[in-house]
Amino acid sequence: MMKISTKLTLYFTITVFILEVFILFFLHESIVNSRIREEVNSIQSRGESHHDVLEDHYSRQTLEHIALMESKTDTTVVVTDNQMEPIIASDRILPEMEQIIDKTSLNSSFYPNSRILEDNYRKNDYIATVSSFHSDSQAGYIYMFKNTGSLRALISELNSHFLIAGVLSLILMVFIHFILSKLLTRPLVKMKTATEKISNGVFNVRLPRAGNDELGQLSSAIQKLSDDLETIKAERAEFLANISHELRTPLTYVQGYTTVARREGIAEQERTKYLQIIEEETETIVKLVENLFELAKLDENTFTISKESFELCPFLNRLYSKVNPAFLNKKMRLHVKCDTNRIIHADPIRLEQILLNLLDNARKYSLEETTVTLTAIPDSKNVTFTLVDEGFGIDQTSLPNIFNRLYRVEKSRTRELGGSGLGLSIVKELVEAHKGEITVRSTSGKGTTVQIHIPIKENAT
Repeated sequence: MMKISTKLTLYFTITVFILEVFILFFLHESIVNSRIREEVNSIQSRGESHHDVLEDHYSRQTLEHIALMESKTDTTVVVTDNQMEPIIASDRILPEMEQIIDKTSLNSSFYPNSRILEDNYRKNDYIATVSSFHSDSQAGYIYMFKNTGSLRALISELNSHFLIAGVLSLILMVFIHFILSKLLTRPLVKMKTATEKISNGVFNVRLPRAGNDELGQLSSAIQKLSDDLETIKAERAEFLANISHELRTPLTYVQGYTTVARREGIAEQERTKYLQIIEEETETIVKLVENLFELAKLDENTFTISKESFELCPFLNRLYSKVNPAFLNKKMRLHVKCDTNRIIHADPIRLEQILLNLLDNARKYSLEETTVTLTAIPDSKNVTFTLVDEGFGIDQTSLPNIFNRLYRVEKSRTRELGGSGLGLSIVKELVEAHKGEITVRSTSGKGTTVQIHIPIKENAT
């Protein structure tokens, strides 16, 4: 399997290599063509200079002077008459030059002035230009020839330089790409190692900060996932331990009192007392299991929120009629206030479950002759339920944890009052399922205030 650093090096190298070949080819052709144009323009310009001299001072001496000058250079000048017959030349006229001159003779009408005859250095031995001249005594053509051998040698040397530069740049490019890919993939390798540890159940991984780019964001996301999973693992272990404890206590009571109740010779009244205790503990177990099933449904999103429209005040009046007897039995006062009746859109069963849980907590954790007040105030977006009691209250250290599953503020007193530590967890989940919010304020020994905001309309957020 090819490593990602190798792949990146290969991909980058191929991409940059193609780009480099294109750039070098373009640069090479530009330099070569520029050089050829310079040479062609040079001999053409010199041919035009000879044209000017011959038109002004045509003579045998002038012709010899032109031939002598060009014999000292790497070009050859051939002066012909109108019939393309040579008059003078600075060097021997080679067959290749004669072919160019003969080609001109067939198309002489096309060369009334200075023209380029050949500029293809790759196929021809010479590049050539022609300039016509007309004097009082003679008219003809001036041919300038330059051998392309020196140009080919120059271009061959240029090709060697380009090849060396290309090979060296390719080697350097591969090395740089390899180093860069290593630097880029090092965080990815660490993330891969971290994810492998996470998949094996080891969540205490630590990834270094990788900047604010996409790799840094990915590293932060994996680190957050690791931290969350580590927290979930710890919470799960604590949750299972708490569940075991919560079930073990009533089961121990059931087992112990069942054994006692089965003994022979005990009074019927005592047996009845033991059976009542068994029944109460069984109800505790059933309630705990029901709450666990409820939480499992909430976690898996398999529970349903069936919203419908209903009147707020009649709903609260029915709730009051249902729970008030329990408050009266404990010699407590329950007030439900709903001054403004509105049509709200919510799940009445789940909303009743939320309020029943909160009212039940307020009743359990308050003394006799105290008051519990439930107020509902609707506005254009939300209905705000405020529940105020005069109970035991919650200390500030415990307040942030009250929605944690199986968390109990005072374990001994909560056990005595029958709490399982799951009710508020369920309430919070149900409130959030309605896209609502719940807040709790409390002072130890003075009471607790719970406030819930539930969207009043179907599409409210």
